[in-house]
Amino acid sequence: MNWTLDQLNAFVTSVKCGSFSAAARKIGKAQSRISTAISNLEADLGFDLFDRSARLPVLTQDGEDMFVEAQAILEQCERLQARADTVATGEEIALTVALDEAVPIDIFESFFQKIANRYPLLKLTIINGSQDDIAKWVDEKKADIGFMFRINQLFDSLEYLSLGVFNHSLIVSPQHPLAQTEKPTLIQLNQHRQLVIRDRVGHSQEKAISANHWYIDSYYYITALVIRNVGWALVPEHVIESEWYKNQTITLSTYNIPNALQVEMGVVKRRDSGMGNIMEWMLDEIEHTFTK
Repeated sequence: MNWTLDQLNAFVTSVKCGSFSAAARKIGKAQSRISTAISNLEADLGFDLFDRSARLPVLTQDGEDMFVEAQAILEQCERLQARADTVATGEEIALTVALDEAVPIDIFESFFQKIANRYPLLKLTIINGSQDDIAKWVDEKKADIGFMFRINQLFDSLEYLSLGVFNHSLIVSPQHPLAQTEKPTLIQLNQHRQLVIRDRVGHSQEKAISANHWYIDSYYYITALVIRNVGWALVPEHVIESEWYKNQTITLSTYNIPNALQVEMGVVKRRDSGMGNIMEWMLDEIEHTFTK
């Protein structure tokens, strides 16, 4: 075995970026070095990874199989380096947690209370966002760990642990024209304003059902506006059951809505970041909370 991690990285990055030149720009090396690394890797493996007859290199069948394996090796190397970094630096003294604003409040208030009692010297920062904000902040290292509802595909840099699935409820105010309609149709829903969740900067939002819609970055603010009869909305059921909004909305049937009405919640962290004793405890504790 003569291949190297640099060769695997050049190969995987080229596949992800779509060309040797794009991979060179991402890695910060000359294109010739990327091409040479991949050629040497092919020589060491004994078969071609790319078909170079087209304008841009295309993976061969063997190349597609090796891409999966190479990517797994690099990911494991990132975990190994992260573990080594954690051992070298010791237990965390500060952590930043990114939290989707719609997670169950009572569960996370209790969770943070346990952290405070168990690790009194930890400097904890909690930042709130919506939709893809959480994954973006963890990817950009603005947060060490994030709790989020999974909507879109995650960044390659992130690891994801599912914690559970939550149902969406279709809600209106008691004064809304649809309040007495047990199973509203899509045509009926399209006749009224919908309040739709999105992230803070507008890069990610749920698909609207009604042509007349507003985008809002908080399920709680959406619910408050539903109560004021501004529109109808689909929100996680635990939001409308919270003490602030309980019994102030009408829940209608989602029978005629074809899209998935469940959303998965989980925790994300960077694959290349270390996980000290505190973060490891946090992940075990929150997983236990949602599975018991």
